[in-house]
Formats: sequence, C-alpha cells, structure tokens
Amino acid sequence: MPEPLKFDELYEFCDPDILSFTTTDELPEFKETIGQERALHALDFGLSLDSTGFNIFILGEHGTGKMTTVKSFLAQKALSEPVPTDWCYVYNFKDPDAPLAISTHPGDAAVFQKGMDEIIKTLKTEIPKIFESKEYEKQKNAILEGSQKQQKELFNGLEEEAQQKGFALRKTVSGLIIIPVKKTGEPLTEEEYELLDDKTRRKIDEIGRALQEKLNDAVRLIRETEKKVKESLVKLEKEAALSAVGHLIDEMKQTCRDYKKILAYLGDVQDDILEHLDDFKVQEEQSPQLPMLKFQKPEPTFTRYTVNVLVNNKDCKGAPCVFESNPTYYNLFGRIEHRIQYGIALTDFSMIKAGSLHKANGGYIVMHALDLLRNLFCYDALKRAIRNREVRIEDVWEQYRLISTTTLKPEAIPLDVKVILIGNPSLYYLLYNLDEEYRELFKVKADFDSVMNRTDGNIQKYSSFIANICREEKLLPFERTGVAKVIELGSRLAENKHKLSAKFSDISDLLREASYWAVKAESWVVTSEHVQRAIDEKIFRTNRIEDRLREMILDGTIIVDTSGSKTGQINGLAVLDLGDYSFGKPSRITARTYAGKAGVVNIERETKMSGKIHEKAILIITNYLGSRYATKKPISLSASITFEQLYSMIEGDSASCAELYALISSIANVPLKQSIAVTGSMDQNGEVQPVGGINEKIEGFFDLCRIIGLDGSHGVIIPRRNVKNLMLKNEIVEAVKQGRFTVYPIEQVDEGLKIMTGMAVGELREDGIYPEGTVNYLVVKRLTEIAESMEKKKGQEKEDDREEKEKTNKEQDEKNT
Repeated sequence: MPEPLKFDELYEFCDPDILSFTTTDELPEFKETIGQERALHALDFGLSLDSTGFNIFILGEHGTGKMTTVKSFLAQKALSEPVPTDWCYVYNFKDPDAPLAISTHPGDAAVFQKGMDEIIKTLKTEIPKIFESKEYEKQKNAILEGSQKQQKELFNGLEEEAQQKGFALRKTVSGLIIIPVKKTGEPLTEEEYELLDDKTRRKIDEIGRALQEKLNDAVRLIRETEKKVKESLVKLEKEAALSAVGHLIDEMKQTCRDYKKILAYLGDVQDDILEHLDDFKVQEEQSPQLPMLKFQKPEPTFTRYTVNVLVNNKDCKGAPCVFESNPTYYNLFGRIEHRIQYGIALTDFSMIKAGSLHKANGGYIVMHALDLLRNLFCYDALKRAIRNREVRIEDVWEQYRLISTTTLKPEAIPLDVKVILIGNPSLYYLLYNLDEEYRELFKVKADFDSVMNRTDGNIQKYSSFIANICREEKLLPFERTGVAKVIELGSRLAENKHKLSAKFSDISDLLREASYWAVKAESWVVTSEHVQRAIDEKIFRTNRIEDRLREMILDGTIIVDTSGSKTGQINGLAVLDLGDYSFGKPSRITARTYAGKAGVVNIERETKMSGKIHEKAILIITNYLGSRYATKKPISLSASITFEQLYSMIEGDSASCAELYALISSIANVPLKQSIAVTGSMDQNGEVQPVGGINEKIEGFFDLCRIIGLDGSHGVIIPRRNVKNLMLKNEIVEAVKQGRFTVYPIEQVDEGLKIMTGMAVGELREDGIYPEGTVNYLVVKRLTEIAESMEKKKGQEKEDDREEKEKTNKEQDEKNT
C-alpha cells in the first residue's frame, strides 16, 4: 500500500521571512512585466523589424496583462522614434471630386491651414477696397470713357454723312437703321416713296445700302471695341486684385517652399481667385420677382481655399501609439461627413475626417481582434490597407445602395503602421489555419503564458507588483504575511505548487478585496487574515449551487455513501465549472456483471450522454481487463457501468480508475470502501495518469465528509503525478495532520485497488495462477465460472439441436414409409 501524503505535501507554504520588507510601502516602484520573457522577446522583435508583414498578434488567456504590457512597452519604444508627418486634404481645382492629400513636417500642416485662412480673410476685405478705390475707378472710367468717345465719334460722323445724303439714323427695337428723310427732316413714308420716279428710288436705294453697310461696319467695330473694353476691365480687375493677392501667395509660397505639391496648389489658388473675383465683391441684394417667394441668396463660399488638416502631429512626442477600443470601419479608416440642406445631403473635402489608421500612421495601432472581426468590412479592409500600404477613405455602403450617389474619392494616403492585435489562443489559431492572408500579414506571435516559475526572484517581483497596485489604487499596504498569502494563492490559481499565476487581473481583484476587509477591520495594514477573509467571502458569494447540491446529498436526494463497503459501487470525483466558480462533486459510479458476450456496456454511451474522451476511457478499461485476464482464453462477460443520478453529458477520462475498480469489484464480488473517493486516469498498462481540478475534487469530498463527521477512515485516492498540483485549503491540511483524513497517491491501478478492497491484488505466478485470497484470483475464478457456464450452456444447446434434428429425421422417415 502506498504511503499517504503528509500534511506538508498538501500545501506549499510561503515563509514570510524570505521577504525583505515589513510592508509593501518599503518597496521601490516597479514597472517591469513579470514572467513573460518569451512574449516580451517576441514583442521587441516584431516592433523593431520594419519589413512588410511582420505585424503582431498577442495571444494569451484573459487577465495575463497583455494590454497593460503592450501599452508600457510601446510608451518606452515610441519615445525614441521620429515624429511622423502631418497630413491634410486640399481642394482639387482640376478634379473637384478627388481632393488632394498633402504631407508636411510635423506642425507645418496647421501653419499651412492658418496661412490660407489668413489669406482668404485678408482678401475678403482687401479686394473690395481695391475695387472701391479712386485709382481703380479712375482707370476703369478712363477705359470706359475712351470707348464711349470712340463710339460717339464714329456715330456722329456716320450721322452727318447720312444727313448730307438725305438720310437719318434711327433707333428701333431691333437696333440702329438708316432711313430716308424729307427736307423737313421727317421720315419718308411708304406712300411718298412709291410716288417717286424710278430713277429717284434707285438712287435712294443705292445710297441707303451704302450707308447701311457703313452702319453695319460701325456696329461691328463697336462690338469689337466693347469686347476689348471688357477684356481691358477684366485685366484691370486681375491686375488690381493681383496687387492684393500676389504678395500674400508669394509669402505663403516662401513659407512652404519645401513642398512642391503645396506650391502647385497655391498657383491653382491664385488662378481661381482671379477667375472668381466677383465672389469677393460686395454683393448687392436684389429684390425678388415675387414678394411672397423670397429665397435667401446663397453667400459666396470660400471653402475651396481652406485646408483640412487630417493629422496634426505638432504636439506628438515620438511615434504615435493609438489604442482603438471600438474598431468600426469609420473609426479605423475615416469618413466623409454630410450636411443636410433643403433635404439634400451635401459634402465637400473639408468634411473628410481621419480614422485611427491615419492618426497611427508612422507609429503603432493596437486593437482587440475579436472587436475587429465583429465589425462589418473591417478585417478585410485592414488587410487590404496593410497589403497595399495605403489607406483610403471610402463610403463603404455605396455598393449596397439601390441608387448610385455622387461622392468624393479622396486621394489615398501612404500607410506605414505596425498593427498589433490582441486575442485569445483559439482566435489566433482559427485565423492562422483558415486565412492564408493572415499568415502573410501577421508573422509575429507574442504568446503570454498564464503561469511562471515560483522562484525567489519571481516572488520578489510578485511583491513589487503588489506594492505597485497598492500605490496606484491607494490601497492599504500589505504586511509580509499578507504578501505571503497572496503568493500562496498564486500557486493555487496556477494549480501547481512550484508555479505562480500570471493572471494579474485576478490577483489585483484579491488585493482590492483584502484591502477592503482590512479597512473594515480598522487595520492600517493588510495581513494574511484579511487576505484569507477576502478568499472566503468571494467563495461565499459564488458557491450557492455547491451548497444546494451538498444539501441534496445530505438529505438523501442525491445518493452518496461515505461509510461502509459495497460491491460494484464507488465514489468518483468530478468538477463542475460554473464560469465564475468551480467545485468538486462526488458521483456514485456503479457496475454490474453477468454471463454473456456483450462486453463492457457504457450506459451513458448508449443514451448518447457520453463524450468521445469518456468513450475512449471505457475502451481502455476493456482492453486492460482483456490483457490481464484473457491471456489464455477469451473473456465471456457482459457488464454495465454508469454514473448514477447523472442527467447531463459526461466527458473526460478522470474517472477511469474508479470505473475499473467498480467493474473488478462486481466481477470478484469484493466490496469497496465508500469512505474513500477516487480520481485518476489510466492507460492500457495500468499506469495512473494525472487529471485536472485535483484541488476542487478533494475539497468537494472533504467538505461532505466533514459535515457528516470525519472518523479517520475518510480519504481520497489521487494520481501521484498530481501531488505537485496540490494547494489544498487549511482545513484539509489540519485534518490530515490530525489523522482524520487521508490522501493516497498511486502510480499503478493495483495500488488503489488494494486500498479500496483491503485485500492483496495478487501477482501472476509462474504457473499462470494468481494466489488464493487475492482480488485477481477471485476475478479469474468468477470469469472461469462464467466461461464454464457459457460453455455448458452452449453444449446443451448443441445437444438439444442434435436431438431435435434426429426427431425431425425420424418423423420424415415414418412419413415416407
């Protein structure tokens, strides 16, 4: 029989004397990430390598400090990197639907924007002043007066010639005409014209045609003169406006002389201003044609001369680090906003808004992978942006509208950003295996572990972490015993006495709760008692279902025997995980055997309540029985095994040892102790394998036995390979110390069978027979009896068949005769 575990093997205590402080207030500030050397190495590699596709996926269980670590890491690394360029959008005078993207040195985009605003503001006041100045009016009047004088001289000469030849110049609706007149100066009427002789009429017609041609030439000349006058006036306006515009534009060109794209844009601005001088003139309000329908006259807009600063890195120190908590399409890639006017959605380049990728350009962007995948279009658009190394601002819903609408197509901006996704391991491997593009774009894997080694160095770092949380959240300082208790809980959460949990969110919650209970107790430091109080209070808040199940066992609703012995029945141990709380629950496993050839029947499998791992465990048990007891002849046996009062799916192989003991007990008709529960997996060679949830399983059975009453016979059988996982609560440690509870570690199933039956299992002798009085001897004896009875039955059936056949033949012979 294996030696039971001693009380000091059930829990790894942390000696407060190894801690070199009285309270955590004495510890210096500590910002280092603890226990994640592999992940930090991968992060440093991924962030330092600028090659395409080396973006990072940070994976790990929740609460391992992934986001906190990457924030701290990026904050230090980004400071040493250059500040990226600013980006702005300006109006495209050649293609208004495609705004131009311009990059500048950090802070220059805002200077450019302010300069353009000042230019327009100045021109809105200076240009009207120029057009109202005396000098401009003088030059304008000189042009107009010269034109009018030329027209007057031309018409006066023509009119004198016409008068001399008996004609006059008259204005009509259709323009100027030449008509004959009488000596009195009155126009010659049609009747008077008809009374003239032919010679006189011909003379009048010839003179009239000649004069009309001269009049047409004069009108033509006047029109050309008017055109030249208009051109002269436009030229005068441009020259006058240029005196106000030119030096302002030149000053801006000098300011932005390093940017070719801005210089070309300023040239287009100057040309457009000179082409739209009317927008700068004082607008006269015109009275509406219909007084009842008075529409507000639209004011001239100067938006096309403004600068839309998309990204301003003026105040940025180092490379930008953007943490996008809501990675929707528009939050990532930017948007084009609209304003509603008279029921129509209007937009322009000044309503283009930046996304997180624009702000992170030249630096780093961090987001949760699951949030990214939850938002439509985002994942594919992000991959496209990384692959093409550019970010476009588009209306993503445009392709899904029934009616096509006109929208802007801003110029794409080159993208240089390191993308960092954070997620759980299952999400990482899902993307890696199903998305080929993902493998090419996210080549760096930073894997955060959930546990770390329990070394003296890590214990000191754990203490520093506790001190940091206390300072940051203004908690009470922890005394050495309190820190030691937290470290012990770290091993419990890691389910290994030689490890510590790296789920610092759970540790932080414990610190907050322990500080709360210390304040309630009016203590100035947090001690081990306060930490234990926090642990107990949390269990009390979440273990209602465990208490109800225990009550059902105590009142007999759920049948679990904890005393005496029974054949074919054993107490197995299972873990119920509710998410926020997990606990151990004893389960009654029963087995029944009888003559037959069905083999071992798993009732859960027959009712489709068994998982594949549990089915595999039953097959392993069957093969183990065959290899041990059917070396010379096959086993003739029918057996059934089940978890009693189980009404849900069962999965796992941690009950395979208990199921084997129940089967052997039923076959050999040897009772099993009900005061001892069993957990452990087994292989085909009979070796016991470790299982999960070992602490919860032991504590679940112990609590039941403690309520019923510990008498020294109670205990559990566990795999020896699980001893390193034991971090049991203090009540069990004390009970083992006092001899009221026992924990048996086993390596072979035979060791547990001896404990459960109180009999020797028996080794096979050279003659192929097990010693009398052993469990194996009784198993072989029962199997032999079943086989003999099966052979006897088979022989009797053959004899009956022979007699029946002879009887039939005899009757046939008598019938034939």
